Amino acid sequence: MLDQVAQRLEQDQDLRLLLLAYASDADGNSSDARRLSLSRALAIRAYLIDKGIRTARFIVRAQGDRYGDGPADRVDLSYQN
Repeated sequence: MLDQVAQRLEQDQDLRLLLLAYASDADGNSSDARRLSLSRALAIRAYLIDKGIRTARFIVRAQGDRYGDGPADRVDLSYQN
């Protein structure tokens, strides 16, 4: 899936990618959940940078345990103009 994201970003140089990362706070520590969510988002960002996508094209948001609707442990990707 990330290879497809990289391909789309390569095709449209004006697109940016918003990474919203979430993590559950299994031990009750929301600070740990925020760190874990940030780590997840940065891992995806690093992968895409290795594929040739410039750093300036990413917006990273570590949401921690504020996951609302949907699974707690995830990273949502959305394209931004």
